[in-house]
Amino acid sequence: MISTRVRAGLFATTAVSAMMLAGCSSSPEAEPTAAATDATSTAAEAPLETVTEGKLTIATGEPAYEPWVIGDAPETGEGFESAVAYAVAEELGFAESDVVWVRTGFDEAIAPGAKDWDLNIQQFSITPERAQAVDFSSPYYTTTQALVAVDGSAFADATSVGDLAGAKVGVAVGTTSYDVAVEKLGDDDLAVFNNVADVVAALNAGQIDAFVTDLPGAFYSAYVEVDNGTIVGQFAGSEGGDDFGLVLPKGSSLTAPVTAAVDELRDNGTLTALESEWLSEAVDVPVLG
Repeated sequence: MISTRVRAGLFATTAVSAMMLAGCSSSPEAEPTAAATDATSTAAEAPLETVTEGKLTIATGEPAYEPWVIGDAPETGEGFESAVAYAVAEELGFAESDVVWVRTGFDEAIAPGAKDWDLNIQQFSITPERAQAVDFSSPYYTTTQALVAVDGSAFADATSVGDLAGAKVGVAVGTTSYDVAVEKLGDDDLAVFNNVADVVAALNAGQIDAFVTDLPGAFYSAYVEVDNGTIVGQFAGSEGGDDFGLVLPKGSSLTAPVTAAVDELRDNGTLTALESEWLSEAVDVPVLG
């Protein structure tokens, strides 16, 4: 069973480096003027443009599920995505007290238009279609999709996609889980719902035989939300799984700094440490052939 024990997330402290600009002159003896020095200093210290000056507003789902966010409380920093968000904020130079959390729906977050937040984190798979409406950071996590059923049910012991013939499978609309379900299972027996909560409720009510969701989320759904749930298996990904990225408004000036922050967290091992801390149970699940 997935652990819901409250644990403090591991944060790697990495200072944001300041860029030093060298002064140019027409002769070796020329010294930079006081005005030029002040301009350089001001440019180097210019704050990032955010919706609220001095604050970083981060959005997530309503509700936010474990193991991504523990106890639906992102402000605690507990849960993989909550911990990643605070690590990114620190890379950008924001103190924990300067992070403001808001909630959004999944579809509205990736729709075109102005946003009242700086970045959004709730398992958004990076796709070309979505990138036409919003910006993405570089990936902070790569996952696969999994199938959840009730233990002892007709399809709980399936070992291949072929074994799922005739199963009524639920999935949330507008998600990568939906795309994978259509690709792997076809759409004849798919039951499409507005969100994951509705999918879980349908399985508990016996309206569907199983549902597709991301692998780490499948652990929480199977062992906490579903009555006598089990993870049947995971679907093979053609390129190792889906890349999750932070979403930003289209053309945001924060896209490049946030991407640089994610890249640094990947390079210095912080993302791997956070995966081990919060997603360690998302392993050893058989692949549906």
